[in-house]
Amino acid sequence: MPIREKSAEQVAEERQLRDTRLNLRVTSAQAAFIRRAAESSEKSLTEFVLESAATAAERVLADRRGFALDSAAWKAFQRALERPVVLKPRLQVLLGEPDCFID
Repeated sequence: MPIREKSAEQVAEERQLRDTRLNLRVTSAQAAFIRRAAESSEKSLTEFVLESAATAAERVLADRRGFALDSAAWKAFQRALERPVVLKPRLQVLLGEPDCFID
């Protein structure tokens, strides 16, 4: 789930709502590298670090097993799980081939 571009009003509103500070220790080389990336993205250091961290967090959490569904969606999900298996011979052949990523 990528972070969407925000309007100036949204950014200003978020700045007003920020009430917690995160402190990080980095090497001078890491700080310079991150600052260059922020500048090349035309973002402040805070915006760049916050968006990068939020994007990474979204990727990590997107892979979790828990999710919430309303009653109708849950019933549809259960019906899909309970459908009979459909054999797909071409897929079976493909999955039976050696993996090119494993030596």
